[in-house]
Amino acid sequence: MFKFPSISNTSSTKKMQPDLEAYIEARRNAVDKALHKIFPTASGHAAQIIEAMEYSIFAGGKRLRPILCIAAAEAVGGNSSDVMPVACALELIHTYSLIHDDLPAMDDDDLRRGKPTNHKVFGEALALLAGDGLLTQAFHLMASSGGEPSTDSRVLLKVISTVAEAVGHAGMVGGQVVDMHFQGKQAELDAVQFIHRHKTAALIKASVVSGAMLAGAADRQIEAISLYGEKTGLAFQISDDILDLESDSLTLGKKVGADIRMGKATYPAVVGVEDSKRTQSHLIEDALMALETFDRLADPLRAIARYVIERKK
Repeated sequence: MFKFPSISNTSSTKKMQPDLEAYIEARRNAVDKALHKIFPTASGHAAQIIEAMEYSIFAGGKRLRPILCIAAAEAVGGNSSDVMPVACALELIHTYSLIHDDLPAMDDDDLRRGKPTNHKVFGEALALLAGDGLLTQAFHLMASSGGEPSTDSRVLLKVISTVAEAVGHAGMVGGQVVDMHFQGKQAELDAVQFIHRHKTAALIKASVVSGAMLAGAADRQIEAISLYGEKTGLAFQISDDILDLESDSLTLGKKVGADIRMGKATYPAVVGVEDSKRTQSHLIEDALMALETFDRLADPLRAIARYVIERKK
């Protein structure tokens, strides 16, 4: 991991962690702690479905989306407590999407995060319902957070609407449909861009926008952070496309080469690896430009954007 300078909060003399690795680790631990607190106890007749939900949510993972939500809040002077319920909800939604993606009806994957996929452990029907349970629990969690004294219910309603749009037919679900449509077919670049923008970038953009909104960001700040999220999200998916070709199963925690075997519409398949890497770099440059007017409180967002194209898994 690379270093970025310490950041002084304008309302405090405290310093942030001096490097990205420590920053991510601290926020990931905070998110995991919060997830354990809000997750229902596996008992009674509902024990099996809760165990299936827990299996995937606590199987590891980068917690990128909740960390981005927190980092966006911090960039405009907020803190993790302002956004933690929504940050956790974003991780529940992301995990639901992975469970469903791995099902035989979609990508038919056996491994996720180095462990057998949910349907390999609990069966297809329970895995499907575990995904449904995580998705609905996410919206329950976001709606319940409106009881906090510091939460503006009007802003929270906008956040819930933003997240819903990002994961529904106009976002992640729509992107998945087009992804499946072009499987095994020749795709043009505009189709690949549509898939990446909707299937991956939409939720990443919603993560940073939600964090900024809940922390009281001005409209111009939300607009800039939205652009940052879209560009970073697109670069992130291109990284996934490239890693599927250049990494190994042990590092990624899942099988590599699946995109080629399944005939997926990806950037490398359409424009080649080198052009994909160039596109990545341009997207991250654009993401960093979007944050030009932000002070050093946004340095974690800047560092995460760079990490997106340097990561190995």
